Amino acid sequence: MYEFKYGGKSGRKQQLALSDELVVVGGSRNRAPLRAARERSRAILEGLTPVADFRDATVSVFRVNETLSATSKRDVLTDFKADNSFAFAGNCLTEPNTGQPVVYTERVFIQFQPGTRESAINRILRQKRFVGVRTLRYADNAYVLQGRKGLGRDIFGLTMDLLEKNGDIRLCHPELLRPRHNKVAFPLQWHLRETSYNGQLINEHANVEAAWEQSTGVGTTIAVIDDGVDIDHVEFRARGGIVAPRDMGSRSNNPRPRFALDNHGTACAGVACASGVDGASGVAPDAALMPIRLLADLGSQEEADAFVFAAQQGADVISCSWGPRDGDWTNPNDPLHTTPAPLPDSTRLALQFAAERGRNGDGCVICWAAGNGNESVDLDGYASSEFVMAVGASNDRGTRSAYSDFGDALWCMFPSSDARSRQLTNGIWTTDRIGGLGYNPGDPQLGHPAGDYTNDFGGTSSACPGVAGLAALMLAREPRLGLGDIWDIIRETSQKIDVANGNYDAETGHSRQYGYGRVDCAAAVAAASLD
Repeated sequence: MYEFKYGGKSGRKQQLALSDELVVVGGSRNRAPLRAARERSRAILEGLTPVADFRDATVSVFRVNETLSATSKRDVLTDFKADNSFAFAGNCLTEPNTGQPVVYTERVFIQFQPGTRESAINRILRQKRFVGVRTLRYADNAYVLQGRKGLGRDIFGLTMDLLEKNGDIRLCHPELLRPRHNKVAFPLQWHLRETSYNGQLINEHANVEAAWEQSTGVGTTIAVIDDGVDIDHVEFRARGGIVAPRDMGSRSNNPRPRFALDNHGTACAGVACASGVDGASGVAPDAALMPIRLLADLGSQEEADAFVFAAQQGADVISCSWGPRDGDWTNPNDPLHTTPAPLPDSTRLALQFAAERGRNGDGCVICWAAGNGNESVDLDGYASSEFVMAVGASNDRGTRSAYSDFGDALWCMFPSSDARSRQLTNGIWTTDRIGGLGYNPGDPQLGHPAGDYTNDFGGTSSACPGVAGLAALMLAREPRLGLGDIWDIIRETSQKIDVANGNYDAETGHSRQYGYGRVDCAAAVAAASLD
């Protein structure tokens, strides 16, 4: 077992196992393993089962055929290690309970205690032979250190030794990457106002249209941290427009989609702040959009950097519809339902920076998709963080969507899709990549003949940017609201739906199934005042 700690010396010790079935292979010169491999290695790789791609790290994980003997499995790795077109090859680390792959880099996140002398820091760097140092501006005395080449799994012993035996060190852990999963459950803007669908009245909306009489989000900025956003879409070019676009991977100002499955961010951004000039309106149609393309794997330093960038570039609200892998909501025995997903200290401190120092010290509102596993959000270190507002999904019948996560950390609900057998509508109508490149290839049955919109977006992925839009409406009406004010107003004005089955606490008004209820945008905006 390989051990690490998030949370410093008093943090919970966590373990990773070395898998006999999974192999991890690193490409070279920014080329993925299959593209980098020589002919013999490529033939072997094509005979293995792909498990996960860590695109920013150009690393892939494959499953070796279970019928192979132990000797044959060793031969696979021997061949890979002999191929110098690979950066490395070896057995993959996994979560012990679920078998999910975890990839380590040779980078270390470290934070020294306040008052630690520079000479002491430099002495540690020399003794442990770190070859590169990057200072992190979002936390005091925090750095990313580059380990020496070939350090390998020794990085676990190195970081644990530093953390537990050196009194100058407050936090220390390896950079650990996990596959990132968008919070979409299933492939009409009934969520904005009362409407009719197939002759049936749908009246389980978030009271958004009525809120526009008081605020449309003018002067606010919503950062959507996700995959690519089609910033050429007419709905993002009008009214609030685009500010500070960013691709965290390429460090460029071009967040446009590049891959076939690079669709999620465009749909999420539309729910938050599509302008409504052509075919879809977001909750805050006059808010500016800050699209931040982040394809880095869960736990990377680029993930933390995205929140710092958003806060420093003036985001008022941050929306995140991704996180650790969900369990299968239809399978109550999936071990992922009971497996904690930890939040790295590097990302935790970045969230704290945005929540405390964003908006000139008033704090960015960070909304997070609760998850689609029909499981406890409290096990998700991202969505249950004290610095984010966890958002669940309710359906067009006014009950919790079957997949939506629940728990103590759940704050509120926003209308979204449900299992097809349980919903009256297709899901949520929102923006899609233009020209049929996204979810809708150009099928009128899917929302739009040219494919510029889709009618079946959903999951807590769709719910989260809806609440982000609400926060923008509130801040446009009263910019002086503090972070606590916004959370309190949403708590106090949300509607308690499904009261008979929600088990709302009589004293706190909180339900583990619904948080404080489904948001009422008109009521929340009306209450957004400090006078």
